[in-house]
Parts: sequence; structure tokens; C-alpha cells
Amino acid sequence: MGLFEAAGARVIDSPAGTARLDRAPEREDTSRHRPAEGWLRQLALAVDAAGVLLPVGLLCAVTQQPRPLLTSVLAGAAWLAVGASKNRYSREAAAGDDAALPVLRDWLTMLGVLAVVCVAARVEVSLKVCVLALVPCLALGVARRRLVRRYLVAVRRRAQALRRVLIVGEAGTVDVVLAELAHRTDHEYVVVGSCLVGEEPTDSAVAVRARLASDGNLPEAALDGETVLRCAADLDADLVFVAPGRQLSAARVRRLAWALHDGGRNLAILPGLIDVSQHRVRLAKAAGLTVMHIDPAARRGVPVMLKQITDWLGALLLLVLLSPVFAVVAAAIRLSSAGPVFYWQIRVGQDLRPFRMWKFRTMVVTADRMRAALDSSNEHDGAMFKIRRDPRVTPVGRLLRRFSLDELPQLFNVLAGHMSLVGPRPPLPEEVERYDGTELRRLSVKPGLTGLWQVSGRSDLSWDETVALDLSYVDNWSYTRDIGVLVRTVRAVVDGRGAY
Repeated sequence: MGLFEAAGARVIDSPAGTARLDRAPEREDTSRHRPAEGWLRQLALAVDAAGVLLPVGLLCAVTQQPRPLLTSVLAGAAWLAVGASKNRYSREAAAGDDAALPVLRDWLTMLGVLAVVCVAARVEVSLKVCVLALVPCLALGVARRRLVRRYLVAVRRRAQALRRVLIVGEAGTVDVVLAELAHRTDHEYVVVGSCLVGEEPTDSAVAVRARLASDGNLPEAALDGETVLRCAADLDADLVFVAPGRQLSAARVRRLAWALHDGGRNLAILPGLIDVSQHRVRLAKAAGLTVMHIDPAARRGVPVMLKQITDWLGALLLLVLLSPVFAVVAAAIRLSSAGPVFYWQIRVGQDLRPFRMWKFRTMVVTADRMRAALDSSNEHDGAMFKIRRDPRVTPVGRLLRRFSLDELPQLFNVLAGHMSLVGPRPPLPEEVERYDGTELRRLSVKPGLTGLWQVSGRSDLSWDETVALDLSYVDNWSYTRDIGVLVRTVRAVVDGRGAY
């Protein structure tokens, strides 16, 4: 499978992914599936402009700053110019996962640009007033990106705003790419056909439109561009994905790129990386080669220090604020069933270190002894044990689990340094005994009180989906991502989906 096999890609059979492949837009109805680039870009420009012009103009006028209209126009122009220079109004930027950090960087850049412009234009304005007036555009920019991202995900799941893709590569590599694309429905790509290199059979249901010569030196290989262009035109494809491999050399890809660009078609290269965040990727040049550097996830430095401070202060603050909730829950447990208020289990933490994890008791006292008799009723695949209607759970315990209140005592584990506010789910020792090398990587960071698993469906997710989410967190960790998970946790707790 070439590069994708080397990257450790996994083929996942996903009903949601099958739906995405089955609902590929037909050629005669492509207009409604085109990305709504025009009006989204215009809306973004209008929102960003209004978010600067109005607050700056009004505040400068109220505080009697000189030339308020000119100041607001210069600020608006600087804000839009910074966004345009960093390609923030493109389709790719609109679909980005990180909303806050790029906007903050642009905002800081804009402050510097505006300072230079004001000096050059001889506009004297109070620094304090200017910065205060520009705060709304920062908040509005983050909100706008989040709303656009949410809108695009929603319409893509209805098979709209998609880009029709023709994929070129060897059969095994193409099968892996299709499996990964089929696993999610929040992206903009729908594969409508393939051009395979060589005669190797394919497992994919996507139509093979052409077969390219396996030897790049054969005369037939010179017709690669013509063949792919014809297939792209027949399928009305917006984009051509090329997956390089043993039979699709760099020189051959280069010739194909020339033909596609000369023919007015867009090209994207699939480097064979799975689940690598953009912030970890750096491009460089060396002797004509394009070198892609993959930075490791941060394990030390300022971001990690911020995480540790957030864990300690956040846990301490939550314990103080939620102390009345602790008292009410403790009373409810004691009055509703016999046994202690708290329950502890040995869980496995970072680097396979066991620790005692605390929870509010939600089951009968004999729950652990009843576990063996319930193994055959397990409703979860993989190494996790879950039963939707577990007979060991008390009525009060069911309510506590519904709103994740039983997890609150783990704040003490966070204070003790065993856990973090955000991280993978802490597993049981017997679960870890069944882990393979890939699953053990989940334990290279501290387990969390909440995490991607908890905000993405919890027990409704399959084991493969759970592992994939945890590995994505471990490999692509950032402080801003932790903050995003904490914000999403509030909605997940209220929703209660997958909590049982």
C-alpha cells in the first residue's frame, strides 16, 4: 500500500462513511453541491468590516478622538488586509478546525500594522481607546469562524457543499484513502471515480474510470495527463487527488501536474499521513525537493506549563464552586441506598502508572462481584465494558451518570497530579492487558476528567472510534485544543448522549 501502509493507516468499516460514498452527487445535479464560496466570503468580509468600523468609529467619536472616521476606515482596512494576506477568506480557512488561535494571531498582527499606518497618516489616537475598540472584532472573528464551520459541517452531512474528487494512484493506496474519507462526513470531499495505476484489483465500490500504465517509462505513461483530464471532465470533478507510490514516481506526478494545471484542473497530493494537525506540519525546500517536517506534539515548555497551571487552578476553583453540589449528591446517595458515598477503582495512568480514581458511588455495593456474570451482556466492542441498562446501577446513580456528576470527585485526582482536566479516558488494568502497541500510546499522557471521547458521544462510540479520538488527542495536543474540549464538555454534559 505504499506510503499509507507505512503511515499505519487503518481501514475502518463505517456505516456513516458508506453513506457518504453512496450519496455522491450525480452529474446532472451538481449545482446545488458546489461549495457556497461566494456568499460565505462576502458574509465574512462584511462581518469583519462591521466588527471594526462600528466599534472603532463610535468609541473614537464618544471619547472625542481626532478624526474618528479616518481611524475607523484605517482599522477596517488593516483588519481585512491582514485576513486577506493570510488567506483567511478561502474555502480551506473556513473549514479549519481551530477558530481562536488564527484570529488572535491576525488581531495582534493587525495592531502592529495599524500602529504603523496611523503614524504614517499622522493620526493621533489613544492606544487604550484603540485596543478597547478592537476587542469586539476579535470576539466576532472567532464566533464567525465557528458558526461558518458548524454550518459547513451540517450541509456536508446532507451531501451539499461538496467537492467532486477524482483520485489517482495504486489500488491498495486508493482503497486506504477511500476508507479514511468514508470514516467521516464532516469534510468537503466526495470521490466520484478513480484512475488506478497498474492492474491490481481494488476493494472499493468507487468506479474505476481508467487504468494507467504501471511502468512510468512506457509510452502509455506519457498519456497519463490526457487520460486523467478526460476522466475528470466526464465526471465533472472539481479536484484531482494524487496518491504517489512505487509505480507513481515523483517525475511522473510532476508531468501529471503539468497536464492538469494546463487543462484547468486543480491538483492535491496525498502524502500518506493520517490524522496530523496542520499546526504540526512545516514545508521546506532542499535541492529541489519539497520536505515536509512533522513536529511532535508539545511535551514540555510554556504550553505544558499552562496546562498544568490550568489543571491545578481549575480543579481547585471547581471544587470550591461545586461544594454545594457535592453535599447534595452525597446526601442523595446515602439516603437512597446502603453503602459508602464514594467509590474508588484502580486505574492506569500516564506511562502505565496505576492510581486510585475516585467517583461518587452509582452502583450497588456488590457491583464488582456481579461483573463476571454480566460479561456476556457487554454492549461495547473492544476492551471497554458498558451496558446501557446495567442492573447494578441505582436509580440515583442513573441520574448522576446522565449528567456526569459521578465524575466530580476526580477533581481530587487532578489536584493530586494523577489526572488532567482534559485527556484520554483512564482505563482499568484488565483493559490495558488487552491493549496492543497502538492502544498503549493512549497512556503516554495523563488521563483526563473529560476529553475528545466524552464530548464526541462517549459510550455510543465504537472501540475503534474511541482509540482514534484518543490517539488524535495524544499526537496533536495543543493548549487551545484543551480549552476547546472544556467548552464542548458543558454541552456534552447537558446533552447526556452516550452517558450510561
